[in-house]
Amino acid sequence: MKGYHNKNTGFGITYDDIYLVNGARTPFGKLCGTLGTVSPTDLGIYSTRAAINKSGIKGDDIDQLMFANIGQSSADSYFLPRHIGLYSNIPEYIPAVMLQRICGSGFETIISGAEQISLGKAQTTLCGGTENMTLSPTVSFGNRMGYPLGRIDFKDMLWEALNDTAAVPMGCTAENIAAKHHITKTEVNEFAKQSIDNYLAAKKRGFFDDEVIKMNSTVFESEGLNPRKVRLPRGVVDFFTDENVRPTDLESMAKLPSVFAKDGVQTAANSSGIVDGAASVVVASKEFVDAKELNPLSKVIASSTSAIDPKVMGLGPVPAIRLLLELTGLNLDDIGLIEINEAFGAQFIGCERELGLNREICNVNGGAIALGHPLAATGTRLSLTISREMRNRGVKYGIASACIGGGQGTAILFENPSIN
Repeated sequence: MKGYHNKNTGFGITYDDIYLVNGARTPFGKLCGTLGTVSPTDLGIYSTRAAINKSGIKGDDIDQLMFANIGQSSADSYFLPRHIGLYSNIPEYIPAVMLQRICGSGFETIISGAEQISLGKAQTTLCGGTENMTLSPTVSFGNRMGYPLGRIDFKDMLWEALNDTAAVPMGCTAENIAAKHHITKTEVNEFAKQSIDNYLAAKKRGFFDDEVIKMNSTVFESEGLNPRKVRLPRGVVDFFTDENVRPTDLESMAKLPSVFAKDGVQTAANSSGIVDGAASVVVASKEFVDAKELNPLSKVIASSTSAIDPKVMGLGPVPAIRLLLELTGLNLDDIGLIEINEAFGAQFIGCERELGLNREICNVNGGAIALGHPLAATGTRLSLTISREMRNRGVKYGIASACIGGGQGTAILFENPSIN
């Protein structure tokens, strides 16, 4: 393990023999859809139980649990990571922690898990993120102290999450990038349609069958604890659908109005979907992998985090990926697959132009414009997806990255362990 820090470019780390063993995610439910009443804690339990099972280990093999959740949207959210561990058959003496780097939080759990292993504080870590954006509350700050006459004030926390009060709303950052790079609405729509088409093609060939779990109403139980009853809508059995995805055509997309700026490029069809869901992975040391004779999906080689002007926050992956390549001595030509979270279509295109990316190797199974962006779960989902696709294609190196509200970017470099 070797760390790096530069105030101008960011910080990062290279790892020695750390592996992403396997993982799983829930289907991503559309806003006010099938998962709309399922707490983020329960979503995390679903994905974590499945990740442990798919990794070929047991709950008592986990040494630490690191979980992410951005919009606290259930009454027990303070206990979220701990409850996920307790109800996922991870022993009660195993500690848990919640991490938060907004849209990069899912990545942050993997980074922190790898660092804990590198420091000798664990052999295995359960890493993941969960989000129920439907349940984001309407709040009244200060209600305990009372209100002046006629001035009762409520906030929609889902809406507030889209606004960086230090700079501009998230959607406006994409419009700023579009202006900077002279990106047209037609170009953004074409990219968005490609994202949707890539997802539909991947689903048709069964790519997601080994990634997405089937969900049913259930009761999560753990000895000595109160049971957790989870109910999906009546009649829903084996829920397996990423509900945000809608086939579309360019003509229909062109008719939609701009959302964030007059005559802007971003619309409801070419921005990431607001969804509910969770994703979990198991990260482990070489010693553990060898002892258990596991077949890990990927090797975690390095990670990086950078910060930029919040008014163009969507370009955050640019310095993060550049730093990642610098730390590892690789060139962009060495990277066979890339996942960059599609917060907004113009945001991805801006990163594409600044880095000189080959779109044919980017988000090959679709991205957040298609299946949605459950904030804390996205980094974990991207890491799992790219690790599986690297194995399918026989690709040696892949990078997963995301922009982060407020002006940050995080990236992780993965290696295919089956290629020498």
